[in-house]
This record gives sequence, structure tokens and C-alpha cells, in this order.
Amino acid sequence: MPDQSSDNSNAAQHALDFFLARQPILNREQDLIGYELLFRSAAFGPANVKDGVTATAAVIAHASELGLSNVIGNLQGFINVDAAVLMSDFIYFLPADKVVLEILETVRVTPELVTRVRELVKAGYVFALDDVVAESAEIEQLLPMIKIIKIDVMEVDPSKLLKLSVHFKRAQKELLAEKVETLEQFNDCVTFGFDYFQGYYFAKPMILQGKKLEASKVVIMHLLTLLVRNVDNGEIVRYIKRDVALSLTLLRLVNTPVYGFQKFIDSLGQALIVLGRRQLKRWLQILLYANTEKDKAALSPLMILAATRGKMLELITAKLRPGRRKMSEMAFTVGIMSLVDALFGMSMESVLRQITVSTEIREALLRRTGFYGMALKLVECTEQREQDQEEMQRLLDELQLSADDFFEAEKYAFEWGNSISTNNVGQSANVSMAPPPDGYIDDDDDD
Repeated sequence: MPDQSSDNSNAAQHALDFFLARQPILNREQDLIGYELLFRSAAFGPANVKDGVTATAAVIAHASELGLSNVIGNLQGFINVDAAVLMSDFIYFLPADKVVLEILETVRVTPELVTRVRELVKAGYVFALDDVVAESAEIEQLLPMIKIIKIDVMEVDPSKLLKLSVHFKRAQKELLAEKVETLEQFNDCVTFGFDYFQGYYFAKPMILQGKKLEASKVVIMHLLTLLVRNVDNGEIVRYIKRDVALSLTLLRLVNTPVYGFQKFIDSLGQALIVLGRRQLKRWLQILLYANTEKDKAALSPLMILAATRGKMLELITAKLRPGRRKMSEMAFTVGIMSLVDALFGMSMESVLRQITVSTEIREALLRRTGFYGMALKLVECTEQREQDQEEMQRLLDELQLSADDFFEAEKYAFEWGNSISTNNVGQSANVSMAPPPDGYIDDDDDD
């Protein structure tokens, strides 16, 4: 192997040249169990990175700088590794109990590499094979040390997919389906015995003709429009009273230790004063995505994705438009609402016919145009497994946002999104966190 010392010494200083993509990984119950962490350079695309050691070292430096707990919370991080990283000492910067190391399909299997993987397994590391599309002699050499087989379902014919899954299941391996983009693909993979799933099928709406919003969702959406219209508290309280479950949840929220009140708050009017309108609006927006299935207590990956989008858009707007709180609030709303079509199984046009939003929000949601639309497109770029480097750079330039500033917003938004997934929904709107990065406004107080 070539000497990596000179490459490693330069890796950390290039960490901020990279952007992070975070692809959700779900289990058979569609609960979030981890993220694949993908690092891309906006300043120089993968084609211009001449040395794989430098690139992969920068990945680990980037992950270390971010802090894995900020990026993945209590979940697992799946990270691509090549031969150079596997053979290096800096692999130990990654905590064995928090990561799954994905051996890339381009890695040449040698006796030295097999020995190294065996050593790392003894050290507690878990391995997956990435982008498997067929059986091979090289895969068989590594198979005893591998826990998870990742199969690219877009590259394997369905008739061959069953045979492949049976082969690896007999070897007692866990199966992860990559690039699952439709509900039909997900159902097929469940039938074939897959354990985990990666892709955005869960964020794509299955359009149901004639569907209307659920009654409780209608109440939440109407309350949001009342808050936008700035009606008096009495009208808001009267509408909350129409939904008993919502009323009880609101009272439980303001009586949690987060607020620290010694006296029990027993009226909705008092609860609204204590919580404040801005917190109420955020709580309602998040509540839209929480517990959408009555038999599931876990928060949906869709909700976590929407909350993270909202926070990232808010921080970007606060940085670019300092002192304009209403713009930041509107940006948060755009991020949260960008997935309501998937939440309700309706087209975005149908959803917007049933609720009232401003022209700016409508254009951002339907056409990704205007300031909010461009910011939303930029955030969506970070969610894709194959990022469009030129598009990301174009959006950064057009918004006049530096790579470093975007990195800071991204890091804080991931941490905030993870806090949503690990806290009670009622408390998540006011969860305690580290302060946002310098230059960003975190307007959690009310006007």
C-alpha cells in the first residue's frame, strides 16, 4: 500500500470543502434505524479528486468535525470505505459502536484486505458490502466477516433479485435494499426477505384520488392559517377546543418540566400565553408529521426529514436576511410543508387547495422558485445519494451563501432534527440545545 501520511495531514483542512448527504435507512416497519453518510465536494467534484486516500481521509475528518452524535443522534451511521481507508490507522477515529463500514464495490479483494477486515471485526467494527448485484468469488471471500449485504434494486432484475436474496439469507446475512424509490419496490423487497431499505419511497406520495385531509389534520392546518392571519387568542382557543385530543396534548405540553412552572396550568387560554404564538406554530407544524399511525409511537422518518428541512431553511434565511424574523419563520414553514403531499398521499396542488398559504410559499412548494424555492432546492440536494455538484454550486452562488456558512447551517439542522426524534413531540418545539452558530439568529422567543 502507498504511504498515506502526507495525504492524511492535509485531510482535515479540506473537511469544509465537503458537503454532507444523509440518506435515511429504514427497517421493515419503516422505522428509522440509521443514515448512510455521503460526502461530496462542491468546490471540486469527485472526478477532480486525484487521490482516493485524500478524499476518503477527508470524509472521516469531516465526520469527526461534525461529531457523529450531531449527525446521526442515537442511530447508526453507514460510511463508505475503500481499501486505502481500511488499511489505514485513521479508520479508528470512527467509533465502532456507531458505524457500519460499507466496503465499496470497486475494492479489490486481496489476502491482505481479508486479514485487515478480520482484524477490524475483532475490534468491534460491523461491515456491509455495498452495491452488490450478483454473486462472486470475491464476495465469498469476505462473506464470513460481513453482516449486511446492500443490493442495488435498480440494477437487478426482479427475477434475479429473489434468487440473490435467498442465497444471502441462507448465509444468514441481513439484506439492505438500496435505491428503493416506489412503494411497489418496497413491498417486493419485503416479500423477498429484505431487512432494511434505503431510498425516498417513504417521501413520495402515493396519490389517492378524492382523498381529503384527516379531521385532526384539518384542525391543525386551520390553526396555522389563523396564526398567520394574526387573529386574537380567543378565536384560536375556541378552535383548539374543537379537538379534545389536541386540547389535552397542549395542556400536557405546557405542564412539562421544560417550562418549569410550579403552578399547574389548567386553561387553554393560559397555556397559549405561556407557550407563545411562535412556539405554538412550530409545535403544530411538527405535530402534523408525528404519530400519523395510531398504533406506532415512534416519530416517522418523514417528520424528521421535514423538521430538518425547516430548520435548515430557517438558518439559511437568518444568515442571508439578518433581522428579518418573519422571513425566517416563512422559510421554516416552507421546509415543513415541502413534504405534506407525501404525508397526506395527495398532490401538492390538492393540499394547497384545502389550505391558505401566501403566494411566495405556494411558488416555492409547487415550482421551487423565488428565494424560498431556491433555498429548498439547495437543501434537497443534500438528501440525494448522487448529488448534482454543479447545481449545488449554482444555487450557493445565486443565493450568495458561502460553503462554510452552509456547512454550519447543515450541521446545526441535523442536530436539531435528531433532537426531534429523541424527545417527546410535545417537548420538541422547545428542546434544549447548544446555541446556533455565530451569525445565525435563533428566534425562539416570541414577538
